[in-house]
Amino acid sequence: MPEHSLAAPNPAGAHFLRDRTLITRLVSASGAGDGQLVLDLGAGYGSITAALAGTGARVIAVERDPRLAGRLSRRFAADPRIRVVSADMRQVPLPRREFLVVANLPFAVTTQMSRRLLGDAAVRLAGAELITAWGAGCWLAHRTPRDEETAWWTARYEIRLVRRVPAGSFAPPPSVDAAQLSVRPRAIARSRHGQRVLRALLRDALRGRRRRPVEVSRQVLLRAGIAPATPAAELTADEWHRLAQLLTAPARRGRGVRQQPGRR
Repeated sequence: MPEHSLAAPNPAGAHFLRDRTLITRLVSASGAGDGQLVLDLGAGYGSITAALAGTGARVIAVERDPRLAGRLSRRFAADPRIRVVSADMRQVPLPRREFLVVANLPFAVTTQMSRRLLGDAAVRLAGAELITAWGAGCWLAHRTPRDEETAWWTARYEIRLVRRVPAGSFAPPPSVDAAQLSVRPRAIARSRHGQRVLRALLRDALRGRRRRPVEVSRQVLLRAGIAPATPAAELTADEWHRLAQLLTAPARRGRGVRQQPGRR
């Protein structure tokens, strides 16, 4: 009997990934290896946890359901690389050091977990391979952010839609297909000053005046590959990132900007 069989207890809304080929791909794509810290959020029966441990990584398996957490603890009791935490992924403290995430996220918490992992400038996310609902994966990976919050996430992290995951890859199957997302930090995510510049730039450009162009010089816009008349709401995540980098570069600081973002 598979460890996540249809006869097993199913916590509300849980859909356990049973496609072992996909699990192998997720773990391989994450780059997890010897000694790296990796979080498996919503670990369930531990299929992803076990595959991650097989790479030599240090794994924190977070599971909210106490029965499943107990089962995980018993299963991995003899493996010092694995720590099981019985907690809600929306509330568990995140590591202060760099870490990876490989997780089959519950579809209902995708936005909340995006805010936790991608929205906090203090979080040191080194990369993630995520399974989300198909619709959520499409809007997260869309080249043009849909609002200021999404622009903040996607200008700091490159989010790539890797593949569509059929509902049959889960037990029990959800009502919709899923998406595999690959998340990697952009250069600006490693610069505190750069993130402050980006935050101010987005706040100034996208709050209330979305049809107006970004208020930086024509020269800077052209260097970023942006037509000067382009409305701020139509800029891609790549373009927001390039703009922030140009405005952060020491040689350009204080030049080519009509007005410092966020100031009046």
